[in-house]
Amino acid sequence: MSSYPVRNRKKDNLITPENSVLIIIDYQPVQVDSIASMDKGMLVNNMTLLVNLAKVFKLPIVLSTVNVQTGMNKETVPEIRSLLENVVSHDRTAINAWEDKEFNEAVKATGRKKLIMTALWTEACLSFPSFDAIREGFDVYPMVDCVGGTSVIAHQTALRRLEQAGAQLTGLAQLACELQRDWNRHDTAQQFVEFMKAARLFPR
Repeated sequence: MSSYPVRNRKKDNLITPENSVLIIIDYQPVQVDSIASMDKGMLVNNMTLLVNLAKVFKLPIVLSTVNVQTGMNKETVPEIRSLLENVVSHDRTAINAWEDKEFNEAVKATGRKKLIMTALWTEACLSFPSFDAIREGFDVYPMVDCVGGTSVIAHQTALRRLEQAGAQLTGLAQLACELQRDWNRHDTAQQFVEFMKAARLFPR
């Protein structure tokens, strides 16, 4: 019983810790409060699980907010921001984060082509940068259990449009298994198990 040698993690067609980056856009109080496509508490909890998963596998994280500096909006909700103490927040005025110079440069500076995308709302701040990134040759993976829209139909329609544009929808369980890939990777195996338990995907 043995695995093949580890594939090139930078060129792998699947998501790896070496070829992906987590994008977090607009998890701010106003946006969270406006979500109607899923339970708000579950949304925030899923995002904290995702951030912790990214930290286990040492993924770079690019964080963005909208209209904090203008005084029109507040920072990322504390449940998520407290996990990102050393992550710079790129504030902007553009609804489409891809049109913000600092955010765009921060994503490209990671050198990663696989973008694990989260944003509120699905129909705007997730969709617009995803469309642009796909057009520029990035692989985009919207996290379906970590995003939400202003209504169920708006959220579902946006996900359909994202798929039609070439985005590859994924979720917490699939991403965790894709990053871990092999139980023989002992440096993260135990933390992977703890994540799956916390996400109620493994029995406690």
